[in-house]
Amino acid sequence: MTDFTIVLRSLSLRRFSTTVTVTMVAVSVALLLVLLAMRDAGRAAFRRGTGNVHLLVSADSSPLVAVLNGMFYANAPSQPIDWAAYMKIREAFPWSWTIPTQLGDSFRGSPVMATSKEFFTNFEPVLGQPWMFVAGKAFEAPYEAVVGAEAARVHGLKVGSELVLAHGVGTASGEAAHEHDDHPVEVVGILAPTGSAHDRAIFTSLETGWCVHAEEARLKEAAAANPGEDDHGHLHVAAEDLRDSEKLITGILLRVPTRPGEQVSSALPVAFDLLRRQFPFTVAQPAQQVGRLFEIVSGVDTLFIAMAVAVMVAGALSVMLALYNSMDLRRRQVAILRVLGASQGRVFGLVLAESAIIGLLGSGLGVALAAVFGTVASAELQRRVGLVIDPTMDLRTIVLCAAAATFLACAAGIVPALRAYRTAVVQGLRPLG
Repeated sequence: MTDFTIVLRSLSLRRFSTTVTVTMVAVSVALLLVLLAMRDAGRAAFRRGTGNVHLLVSADSSPLVAVLNGMFYANAPSQPIDWAAYMKIREAFPWSWTIPTQLGDSFRGSPVMATSKEFFTNFEPVLGQPWMFVAGKAFEAPYEAVVGAEAARVHGLKVGSELVLAHGVGTASGEAAHEHDDHPVEVVGILAPTGSAHDRAIFTSLETGWCVHAEEARLKEAAAANPGEDDHGHLHVAAEDLRDSEKLITGILLRVPTRPGEQVSSALPVAFDLLRRQFPFTVAQPAQQVGRLFEIVSGVDTLFIAMAVAVMVAGALSVMLALYNSMDLRRRQVAILRVLGASQGRVFGLVLAESAIIGLLGSGLGVALAAVFGTVASAELQRRVGLVIDPTMDLRTIVLCAAAATFLACAAGIVPALRAYRTAVVQGLRPLG
């Protein structure tokens, strides 16, 4: 009988404790691998959403809030920017392009952004990857909409579908603050997936948002001025009838000129400083703010990884306790091995081999669990926030985590191995009871 056969039989005789111990090691390895993979993939996913924008102008309270609201649809910006201010910003610098945006409406929980046609021709949701349509085209007239890939999937939308947008952030069930039910919007295009938060958004023209809100505001004004009349519902506001005060936006996407093939320009600091000095708005560099976001959460990130390492150490301790406690029941087995000619060193090695096999089995199972957990977490993040998190784990990280778990299991096996090493033959062969 080989040593390997002896070890396997010993583990099989203690199936329950072996299974529990292997599971604890597997969970600790899986937890650590998922956290490490999600940390790196999450950073990459957030950087995807900023695309080729250099600057974002908003009336939000801080640059980070402006980026989270304006590019990741966290909330609707609380304060608007009037059209006159946008025109001044547009003329203040020789921009490569400027794109106004308006947030504040939704469709069954999906954010709605009103913007210009340049959003689809100039803005790249992912750097170097322009928008692609799987069906239809960009909007060309008021009351037309383009739908992100995830929003189309969730709501079952296709070209020709009609939407009733709602003012404010609604819910997936359709509950919202106020629906614009007099102004259905027709879907004219479906976007290809980009792996960014834009996939869960719906896009309409600025004129659509302006006309709907202007009409509702004028109806309220008319009702307040003539409370006895009941024919205000026939009021209709066309794009050419809009007042300057009704042309409001919530953000401006800006890009400074760059040399062919380059993404960064030496003019960016100049443009950034000019906007901060001359205009009373928040100016943000989206890529920089994403980096700042991860600096803020880095402490929590480190804490989670430390907790995963602690769980791994706890798994190693469980290996030690399981083997150590089994020594009382295995004294006779150890003594018989010694009588048959096994040296103390060989017995020591057999117990260490058991702990190593537990570590290897736990590591292998942990890698498999990490792949499953990562896929589930990625799908859930995509469903909830539209971000595509690639759960693929780096081979080097997998090997290091598996090796660390196996090493800890072996180290934990030293104590019970020493106990087996010191077990006296005479003591082990005494009659039970």
